Amino acid sequence: MSENFFAELGISAPNINLEVGSGTHASQTATILSGLEAIFLEQKPDWVLVYGDTNSTLAASLAAVKIHQKIAHLEAGLRSFNRRMPEEHNRVLTDHASDLLLAPTSEAMEHLQTEGLFERSVLVGDVMVDVCLDTLENSKSSILTDLGIEKGEYVLATIHRPDNTDTPERLNSILSLLNDVGHKVMLAAHPRLRSKMHEFNIQSDFQNIEFIAPLGYPDLVSALSNAFAAITDSGGLQKEAFLLKTPCVTLRTETEWIETVALGVNLVKESPNVAEIKAFIAGVNSVNWPSEMPYGDGNASSLVVKALTDFA
Repeated sequence: MSENFFAELGISAPNINLEVGSGTHASQTATILSGLEAIFLEQKPDWVLVYGDTNSTLAASLAAVKIHQKIAHLEAGLRSFNRRMPEEHNRVLTDHASDLLLAPTSEAMEHLQTEGLFERSVLVGDVMVDVCLDTLENSKSSILTDLGIEKGEYVLATIHRPDNTDTPERLNSILSLLNDVGHKVMLAAHPRLRSKMHEFNIQSDFQNIEFIAPLGYPDLVSALSNAFAAITDSGGLQKEAFLLKTPCVTLRTETEWIETVALGVNLVKESPNVAEIKAFIAGVNSVNWPSEMPYGDGNASSLVVKALTDFA
């Protein structure tokens, strides 16, 4: 999937690809760590810039800190406070290993201050805002025509987290919920979701759900901006829904993007019922969208470059 993103967003192909692939958390992290250490020693970069909360983020941080190379963590300070999530461990450990913490929100800065990391933290905003707004402005996506759907007549859904897919009871309950929300649901089916449906012998014959392939980023932005609502367990999609002014229901117990909840445009609940979802979406659609921009104004990348340049 990464190759698709490079092509769609006009990003040059990587000079080095470790070709690690999937695996357990331990094996994946260890393989990346070992591979990157050799590269860092050879390349001697001015900065090791890591992003987000994946296993590769943590592995790169560990590789760099052990050989005394400077690390900057982009998207620092986010906390779900859910220790069951591997992403939570990755982001906390990476923050504490890093020399420079590039925070996307004021709330993230507060978390870093609480953990004694404020002095090496800089509020830069969220680079995803830069990408999302630029893609929205320049996209020539034909996804609505390709899928035969109309603006405002469908719900866009994504489900992939282990807590929502790893038992047949939970997965069946979510699919049944999506089937009953009252709008056609376009479910961009992550490979994990399809694998679990096959494993549990769950048939894809829900009347109101259309299972579609995962969307490339321009198509995702177009589909999300034109949707009646989004239902997801993704982290990024919640924020993109906010930027694109689409009500969002998040099937989790918590969210890193608490600003979307505080502003009343993201319902975060592990098991909402259909009535709750319908009432929430109707309420969001009946008011003016919040004018606040807690994630920045689309200039985060420039602030990141300045922070890296200014760091002594």
